Amino acid sequence: MSVSSLVSNLEENISRLPLNEQLLLIERISNRIHKGISGETDMDSLLRKMAADPEIQSELKAIDREFSTAYQGGLND
Repeated sequence: MSVSSLVSNLEENISRLPLNEQLLLIERISNRIHKGISGETDMDSLLRKMAADPEIQSELKAIDREFSTAYQGGLND
């Protein structure tokens, strides 16, 4: 089956759906394409979880304090 006949078949089947289900289908397809284009990956999700993790936040604050002390000690010159 050629691509054009597949597309025609899809269009025909979609046209049989009620309008609200057609809209739902379009939204789902759009979201899937958008995720593919934007590169949303599991890595992005993991990074968001890490950023929200209290232990990670605590460690980042400790690092910030260390660099703050170094900055005040003249390393900014």
